[in-house]
Amino acid sequence: MIILCYIIKKFTKFDTGWEAMQTLSKIVCYAIIANLFFFACECFVVYYSGIPGHKSHMQYLLFGLHGHNMMVPWMWSALALMGIGAIFLLIPKLRNNKALLPVTCAMIFFGAWIDKALGMIAGGFVPSPLHHVNEYAPTLQEGIIALGVYGTGFFVLTILYKLATTVKEEVRG
Repeated sequence: MIILCYIIKKFTKFDTGWEAMQTLSKIVCYAIIANLFFFACECFVVYYSGIPGHKSHMQYLLFGLHGHNMMVPWMWSALALMGIGAIFLLIPKLRNNKALLPVTCAMIFFGAWIDKALGMIAGGFVPSPLHHVNEYAPTLQEGIIALGVYGTGFFVLTILYKLATTVKEEVRG
């Protein structure tokens, strides 16, 4: 939302206001801290219980399993992006920096996307219930389909924001 506010401000005459973006940044800060907390809780439960079926998934994601470690750099990158983004949003001087805020939001967005898309999906299916590790990489066709889905979403979002900014401009005029 914050990144969209910056984009709208740049390409239209509509200004969402700095106070609104600051409120959104505080909400994002709380949400990403909660996300990191729940991830830490999940790690604690998995490693404390020691159940091999549960532990193998987390082991694969964070450290690799039986020589298969395709997801390790992705997961650590996601954790680093979310952690650094949370720190940037926690410190008021950094959160109030108008140039750093969109970069911080992009870091959190991509970190959460990697964690939820790659981590939850791949981590849930690799290794298999029989503890076989068959790493998965998306094909070109799957990548094109995913881009099409995102493109459709951005198209609908563009239309809705165009309507919202037009209505707001007419109300002012």
